[in-house]
Amino acid sequence: MESAEIRRRWLSFFEERGHTVVPSASLIADDPTLLLVPAGMVPFKPYFLGEVKPPFSRASSVQKCVRTPDIEEVGKTTRHGTFFQMCGNFSFGDYFKEGAIKLAWELLTTSVEHGGYGLDPEKLWITVYQEDDEAEQIWRDVVGVPAERIQRLGKKDNYWSMGVPGPCGPCSEINYDRGPEFGVEGGPAVNDERYVEIWNLVFMQYERGEGSGKDDFPILGELPSKNIDTGLGLERLAMILQGVQNMYETDTLQVVIDKATELTGVAYGKAHDSDVSLRVVADHMRTSVMLIGDGVTPGNEGRGYVLRRIMRRAVRNMRLLGATGPVVQDLVDTVINTMGEQYPELVTDRKRIETVALAEEAAFLKALKGGTNILDTAVTETKAAGGTVLSGDKAFLLHDTWGFPIDLTLEMASEQGLSVDEDGFRRLMKEQRERAKADAKAKKTGHADMTAYREIADGNGATQFTGYTNTEGETTVVGLLVNGVSSPAASEGDEVEVVLDRTPFYAEGGGQIADQGRIKLHSGAVIEIRDVQQPVPGVSVHKGSVQVGEVTVGATAYASIDVHRRRAIARAHSATHLTHQALRDALGPTAAQAGSENQPGRFRFDFGSPNAVPGAVLTDVEQKINEVLSRELEVHAEVMPINEAKRQGAIAEFGEKYGEQVRVVTIGDFSKELCGGTHVGNTAQLGLVKLLGESSIGSGVRRIEALVGVDAYNFLAREHTVVAQLQELVKGRPEELPEKISAMLGKLKDAEKEIEKFRAEKVLQAAAGLVDSAQDIRGLALVTGQVQDGTGADDLRKLVLDIRGRLDQLSGASDRPAVVALFTTVNGKPLTVIATNEAARERGLKAGELVRTAAKTLGGGGGGKPDVAQGGGTNPEAVGEAIAAVERLVVETA
Repeated sequence: MESAEIRRRWLSFFEERGHTVVPSASLIADDPTLLLVPAGMVPFKPYFLGEVKPPFSRASSVQKCVRTPDIEEVGKTTRHGTFFQMCGNFSFGDYFKEGAIKLAWELLTTSVEHGGYGLDPEKLWITVYQEDDEAEQIWRDVVGVPAERIQRLGKKDNYWSMGVPGPCGPCSEINYDRGPEFGVEGGPAVNDERYVEIWNLVFMQYERGEGSGKDDFPILGELPSKNIDTGLGLERLAMILQGVQNMYETDTLQVVIDKATELTGVAYGKAHDSDVSLRVVADHMRTSVMLIGDGVTPGNEGRGYVLRRIMRRAVRNMRLLGATGPVVQDLVDTVINTMGEQYPELVTDRKRIETVALAEEAAFLKALKGGTNILDTAVTETKAAGGTVLSGDKAFLLHDTWGFPIDLTLEMASEQGLSVDEDGFRRLMKEQRERAKADAKAKKTGHADMTAYREIADGNGATQFTGYTNTEGETTVVGLLVNGVSSPAASEGDEVEVVLDRTPFYAEGGGQIADQGRIKLHSGAVIEIRDVQQPVPGVSVHKGSVQVGEVTVGATAYASIDVHRRRAIARAHSATHLTHQALRDALGPTAAQAGSENQPGRFRFDFGSPNAVPGAVLTDVEQKINEVLSRELEVHAEVMPINEAKRQGAIAEFGEKYGEQVRVVTIGDFSKELCGGTHVGNTAQLGLVKLLGESSIGSGVRRIEALVGVDAYNFLAREHTVVAQLQELVKGRPEELPEKISAMLGKLKDAEKEIEKFRAEKVLQAAAGLVDSAQDIRGLALVTGQVQDGTGADDLRKLVLDIRGRLDQLSGASDRPAVVALFTTVNGKPLTVIATNEAARERGLKAGELVRTAAKTLGGGGGGKPDVAQGGGTNPEAVGEAIAAVERLVVETA
């Protein structure tokens, strides 16, 4: 039975029995605590935790899952893999133990003809939790499993929890006996290689308390509503139903192994090392396709790094198997073809998946070539010095310069008998990250000693931010730095950093730039503030210069921000939220925020996308944003527990760290995000949003730049003026401009083609005369000369090839050797093209060698194929000498 049929039967069986079929969630976990979905129940986690009321009482799914903790073991054993499909059925306060057990037994043992999997009941063994008398009684007395095939196991093996206080309960596992060839008898308690677990039934009936490990926690009592969570590994069941030894021999992986064998000529099952590589390729390429399909792009952080790591392991193992060129295209197509029946979106999204995968392969092959040379040299040097450990700085160089993940360096070094100084590598990585943060940190601290800021924080506590509701207010100077050093006072003209006990100034953060404004002391002193940073958490440092008077620590003051500027920034920040949501609506959740900057009247927004956003889509996004503005939606912020924010569906930026309490900004019914910035009160206050365009800023990351409010209006006004000028020039209405301008450009292009044709014909007119001027060198026809200055490389090449063809066509001269070497000067630089026919090459005259001789004389270089080559130089005065050099070489060789 094929994997697709196993999946179809699972969903059909449970749908017929009142379960809602829930499509697989994306592998990108909708949970800030997870990079990727590692288990089938993850999408249902909010229901089990009671955070959200489930919209159904029964559900079933086949969930895509990825786990990578044991990635180094993939291929070495037949049990480890990174991608798998978990078939699950769930009950939320509906059926419980007896219902779950009877459903599982029915599906497994019903004949294939009647919609089941047709497993032999005599081969099924059951394990239950050691204290779960109820489950054992159901298996024995209701289902009819003999007592000798039911085994009790402890909390470590047959008890489930999420690892934190909350729902928990006993498990019951169904295991399949694969026979004596897989080991001794005695049931799953004795041999889990022979008795393979295929289905785990979790009975959520208790609440657990704090504790560590899988079995060290107290049971606090029963849950008010009992739930069921089960999981059947599709690959494991496929292994049994397809009668193969392990999951790598099942249909969806074996076909990838077969393709890798076809590409490399290395058969599976012939040698241990090549089998390991073939398994790595099959597993990793399937996982890569599934990740890219769900919107993950290769990168150096988070889930992007997971993808990059496994893709590069797959490509390298293909090289170990003997592949010399690109292989990803064929492997990706194979995976899509075999998984597409289960996940049709892979087929419809084939082009994007291929584009991302091929780009990563190309980048890695380039890196692998240079990096392998460096690694080989380092290994040789280490061994020559009697060492057994590759230095951390070499591993760092490979990572930093050539993009080698550390595990790849570890693997390649191990193959040559060396270990790697991982501690040294990680120390250098840490230092690099610290250096990368240095500029940003300098901006925040002004190169001041961090101790000064900490002392202010320790003595006065965090700065109270009043700027959400106030733009000015009374305050006190609690800290003062002059030239990065704490000081009790500062005078007129001094550059200072001021810390207040409370402030309306927003410190740069979350993509929003800092406020500017003034601090006026009651003594009459004035400080002009141009930037605000938080060098230590919670302490706002106001950077500026003393305009008038003397500033002293402890002085009372009045702080006021530039209100007009703040409002412009707030409009930009709210527009960023609207853009984020509109993009997600248009492109899906993979268009997640990757950065932003909100300035007065304008913003930029970075988001994940492997390809450029089509202009039509960008237009739709812009229209949707402005439609939201016209709806006059209220914008409000609320502080709440992070779990409540997630329950409400607030978007959290991946990679950001959040505390237990978070601020949620909601824009009507359109947008809800975790955000600490300042915003407008109503979308109508934005006026207008104009998206200027989008571009790439890195692999898989795009950037939109936009204008807001008056800035957007001014931009459109300027564009209107330009349109009016074009109307006057072409005598047409605005809607006619594209067609009229296109027609004008078409005529211009046609004219350029005619000019080019005329120029080429004029160049070729010289061919007849040059053929007539051919020299005879012991039966070889040699044409040399300098043509009109300004003749381009393409035209010169056409002329040379035309002359060579004419020489070959001369009556009775088809076998006569011929060499054509012509020269010209373009923009003051000499250029040459030389061609030889087959008869000349048989005499040892190759175009590439002749060009190198000429180019050397011209003060440059060149090269090409034996039949035609091109070169150039810097000295146009040497053309005559270069012609002579070519002629001498022809005479000597012919």
